Amino acid sequence: MITVSDKAKEKVERLRSDAGLNESFRLRASVAGGGCSGLSYKLDFDDEVKPMDQEFEDKGVRVVVDMKSFLYLAGTELDFSDGLNGKGFFFNNPNASRTCGCGESFSV
Repeated sequence: MITVSDKAKEKVERLRSDAGLNESFRLRASVAGGGCSGLSYKLDFDDEVKPMDQEFEDKGVRVVVDMKSFLYLAGTELDFSDGLNGKGFFFNNPNASRTCGCGESFSV
């Protein structure tokens, strides 16, 4: 399961609205090779669910994850910060053994 914090929910809804996207667009979370720790997180909106995708809903936010990425993201909470130490989405990932200083990449 992928969970979403209250702050992340508010930001996702605002971004979807600002982009003029309807409710059929889900938040797609994925993992790609790269970043200073080896793997990096990606977020985007997508209105297509592929046959092997895992789909979750938390606090009204629908999240889709491809099966390969789900192996790295299982149990992760998506959060959002607008504080002085950084602004943006971040992943509270229990599977990450190491993260980089910016929080955009990790390793397992």
